[in-house]
Amino acid sequence: MGFSMLASLGSHVFVGNSYGNNVVKLQYFSEIGRNRICFKLPRFGRLSGQAISSKFESYEFEERTSPTEVKKEIERCYELISRLGRGVVYLGSSRIGPGHSHYSQALELGKEIATLLDCTSWTGAGPGLMDAATKGALQAGKPVGGFKIGKEAGEWTTSNFHPYLPLEVYLTCRFFSARKHGLVDAVVRNSSNDRTAVVALPGGVGTLDEIFEILALIQLKRIGSELPVPFLLMNYDSYYSKLLEFLDDCEVWGTVFDGEVASLWKVCDNNSEALAYLAEFYDLHLSDKVRHANELRSAHETIS
Repeated sequence: MGFSMLASLGSHVFVGNSYGNNVVKLQYFSEIGRNRICFKLPRFGRLSGQAISSKFESYEFEERTSPTEVKKEIERCYELISRLGRGVVYLGSSRIGPGHSHYSQALELGKEIATLLDCTSWTGAGPGLMDAATKGALQAGKPVGGFKIGKEAGEWTTSNFHPYLPLEVYLTCRFFSARKHGLVDAVVRNSSNDRTAVVALPGGVGTLDEIFEILALIQLKRIGSELPVPFLLMNYDSYYSKLLEFLDDCEVWGTVFDGEVASLWKVCDNNSEALAYLAEFYDLHLSDKVRHANELRSAHETIS
């Protein structure tokens, strides 16, 4: 069965059940492009064609029919991590582009951390600051991996393919829950040889969601790591200062203990602080360039 009707405002909606599996596919054509919605019909009754006149937002939806689908996707995340190796996970905005100072700082940080820790750099394989960290690690000649999602804030992805990463280093996830499992497992440390970290760059609602989920797992000792995992909050240009003030207020109200949050992460105002912290955490030597930058910054702070 299949039919099409011309909707209002010059848009087309095609409805079909050509696969004979009670799944209806709607394709919506407009000046934005082609979009698809899939949903499953009950097995009783017949579907009769009728004109559809409606405005659709640009999106694609596929029904989750079983928890097994989520489980299989989580397993695929674990398989990718096993193949590429655990390392540093970067959380950050998908909206901040190459023209922004935070982008250039994130790119440099991704390069320096990859060189220092000599590990895989993991991101959500999206645009913005995730892209900056990925490119930084690639410039350092180190491996990268990612857990891509079909939609990033601020844009609709028209393809499951990354613009420059090879297919074997990232996984396109249908489910946010599976993606989060992957981002958490990528930083687990079960050996002293594992050099991992969580690096939270400036971001919006999605970034905050990931930050506090991982922070809660560390707080409750439910992250699944035998050894501690360093967590760095990059407070570029005091971006997170209001958030830190709120957490201080939480201590006043008694919703968190004094010093509890501060013990879970390291707040860094710049890349030099982040690199120095990781070098100390893993007992590694900083490059001459980074060490010189730290010395200059310390001297400037002493004069001030």
